[in-house]
Amino acid sequence: MSALSSSDPKSAIMNQIRQEAAVANARQLVEKLNEHCFEKCVPKPGTSLSSSESTCFTSCMEKYMTAWNTVSRQYIGHIQQQQSAGGMSGVF
Repeated sequence: MSALSSSDPKSAIMNQIRQEAAVANARQLVEKLNEHCFEKCVPKPGTSLSSSESTCFTSCMEKYMTAWNTVSRQYIGHIQQQQSAGGMSGVF
């Protein structure tokens, strides 16, 4: 525990919270992707995906992830601006 001294438990807790939030966000992304794209691309579920369903699903996932990344970057940028302005120090 030399990298994080015992005198800085707040940083260790904040890092753990950030990691847990990242995992929760990734789970939410996968759930929304499956829900949204499956509903859009697979009108009649069967034992396997057709070629057109697979193509639709792949395209839908790529678009959804691009949008998710754009929103995430904007949100992080907004938080960083607020932190640098001193408005929300300590918020991850």
